[in-house]
Amino acid sequence: MTLTTVHAGAYLHHVAFESDDPERLARFYAEAMDMRLEAVGDGEWRCEGPARRFVARKGSARQLAFAGLACRDADGLAAIRARAEAEGIAIEASPSPYFEDGAFGVRDPDGNLICFGLARPQADGFTGLHAPTQHLTFASFDVEAFRAFYCDRLGFALSDRVLHPGGEMATCFVRSNHEHHTIACFKSDRQGVDHHSYEAGTWDTIKDWCDRFGGLGIELMWGPGRHGPGNNLFAFIADPDGNWIEISAELEVIHDRPSKDWPQGPRTLNLWGRAIMRS
Repeated sequence: MTLTTVHAGAYLHHVAFESDDPERLARFYAEAMDMRLEAVGDGEWRCEGPARRFVARKGSARQLAFAGLACRDADGLAAIRARAEAEGIAIEASPSPYFEDGAFGVRDPDGNLICFGLARPQADGFTGLHAPTQHLTFASFDVEAFRAFYCDRLGFALSDRVLHPGGEMATCFVRSNHEHHTIACFKSDRQGVDHHSYEAGTWDTIKDWCDRFGGLGIELMWGPGRHGPGNNLFAFIADPDGNWIEISAELEVIHDRPSKDWPQGPRTLNLWGRAIMRS
């Protein structure tokens, strides 16, 4: 089946989370992730740094308001929309402030709003440690429904699966460009956001981010470590709502290989030792 979204070169451009205290959440991201803070009214706050953007909106904690995937060009955006329409997926207006006119949204089986668009140019003058927004991971009751929607209906590529001994899927990693995963899903006893990640690029830059967190009194909740699927280095912190934030480096680049199945277990999630198991 055609990898429509991969051909469009879509990448995670920004995320918007709901919170019962969006000001507190946004102030945390502005400080921890070195971003400028802007209050825009109606309970919405925006944070922006070099190649990273975060929105906090009034709502239920640990839920996605929307995610924005930017496409390489207008032809790619049109192709994804045509694919979604051909698959009978309802098209919604995009609420993203970071996309040009013509952006649109679709909802996955758990109701997560995923927006596709062309990115507005970022203003000059943003400085700080390297860490563009990279990937978003969900918690769900049904990982197979997730895979079917993103791969079979939207044209993402399946990179890897993690399987329980009986064959049930515990985790699914899908990509919309050359990086190992843009979106992933863990089987869980709840629905919502599992974590989102920023790409540091190198081990040294992860160290610099950890030094920043330490200087702010923010403790690491997991890591440093190295994942099996994706092979990336990682360190995790948690925001005030309990959302997990990953600083990642060396995520696998995929040009042409079949998807791989991994056994469910701690060493799959962390080749170096301790793991946080979701199911």
